[in-house]
Amino acid sequence: MSVDPGEVRLPRAAVPPGERGSTRIADRVVAKIASQAAREALGPLPGDAAPPHAGVVVHHDIARVRVHLELDYPTDIGARCAAVRRHVAERVGALVGMEVPEVAVQVERLHSAHGAAQGRTR
Repeated sequence: MSVDPGEVRLPRAAVPPGERGSTRIADRVVAKIASQAAREALGPLPGDAAPPHAGVVVHHDIARVRVHLELDYPTDIGARCAAVRRHVAERVGALVGMEVPEVAVQVERLHSAHGAAQGRTR
């Protein structure tokens, strides 16, 4: 077999492709995905409500998420928070391939249907 001097031949990889390295997804990227998933789960918000935001702690392939959001009032707070937890865990798991064992939801504010904010609740 003759080799053309102008032809570049790459050596065969000694290490299989799956073992050559790893991909690291930054915590802030996971947080942005979690925030968007929370927005998807909530649907339309009151006009003066801030969009949900999230913080994450990633350790290996496990992401623990904390979502901060505002809701309209009156509403079924427990059901809305459960929907957010479920959707955030599904979307983060699907898009970044991480296990999401914990999604903590913190309701920062309730917005009255009459237009006046009811204040901060815990």
